[in-house]
Amino acid sequence: MSINCIYCNRDERIDNLMIEIGQMRVSTLFLFKEQTHKGRCVVALNEHQQEFFHLSQEKQDAYMRDVAQAAKAIESAFAPGKINYGAFGDTMPHVHFHVVPKYENGAAWGKMFEMNPGETYLTDDEYKEVINKLKAAL
Repeated sequence: MSINCIYCNRDERIDNLMIEIGQMRVSTLFLFKEQTHKGRCVVALNEHQQEFFHLSQEKQDAYMRDVAQAAKAIESAFAPGKINYGAFGDTMPHVHFHVVPKYENGAAWGKMFEMNPGETYLTDDEYKEVINKLKAAL
């Protein structure tokens, strides 16, 4: 566990960025609050590791199954034209993937998505609706 890691500490910093949807095999699925890309989620490993390749083969396989399951749920719930994946972590070194649905003629189609464009936030009821659609698709 890293003392400054938002995924390990689960403090207000993570609450400001995302909403927990639920536990998966070896990770936690979060809805990213900024919803320019409707259905955008983060799949964060439940243990603190900085690099994907530091995981055992078994843990790598389980984690990627979680990422794939999240992407499949997003596709089923929202029918995007394509799903993008981002695993950066320069400033947040904890294994996590952004699973970002992209929509033809929508924001950043054909380009790299912005990490936090700050354009689209939902009401509490709208967040619940998105989360319920994702849970139903999981």
